[in-house]
Amino acid sequence: MAMLLWVLGVLLLLFSSLDVWYFVRAAVTVVRAWFQKPVWDVLGEQSVSGRVLLHDIDLGHMNNARFLRECDFARFSLYSRNGVFKACRALRATMVVGATTIRLRRALCLGEAFELRTRIVVWDEKAFYLEQRFVSCRDGLVAAVMLCKQNVVRSSPDKILQFLCKRKVECPDYPEDLQHWISFISASSQALRAQSGLEDKTGAQEDKEK
Repeated sequence: MAMLLWVLGVLLLLFSSLDVWYFVRAAVTVVRAWFQKPVWDVLGEQSVSGRVLLHDIDLGHMNNARFLRECDFARFSLYSRNGVFKACRALRATMVVGATTIRLRRALCLGEAFELRTRIVVWDEKAFYLEQRFVSCRDGLVAAVMLCKQNVVRSSPDKILQFLCKRKVECPDYPEDLQHWISFISASSQALRAQSGLEDKTGAQEDKEK
């Protein structure tokens, strides 16, 4: 009985202080990807299936935050299957989300099945840029589309792709909508730096060095 109470206490502490189901599902997603067919084309699209369940909804349709959560798991699966996670481990690099934006075009209702299609679109010296689309299985409509900037820390997208492909991979052309979004991120960053006084400090440092 004492052991049972101790286990229940530990579980209560975990579930009250951590989003346990997020970490459980992330682990299951990565392990499942190990047993799926690899995505040999690093820039290829991967599709995962999903369905709107009770814990996903508010007012009968998928909660806005759930879209972003599903995108997390889809990226974990993609990086496991196309080798990006493997390359990061070999290069001792990590990846963090630098920015996201999502456009919700139609609600996904309770019980509705969908496909979440994820692909790397382009990259620069610091980050990969991905597109993720929620496609309804009911009518084929793109219910939502998300853009994600995935920053690479302690390495670069070029090094990761060279590790995987054993050659330099040329970056595709930037789609127009993605160019606008990247420009917005840059403008927002500059404005926030200016508000924080970082821009002035940087300029003063540069003048001092001159």
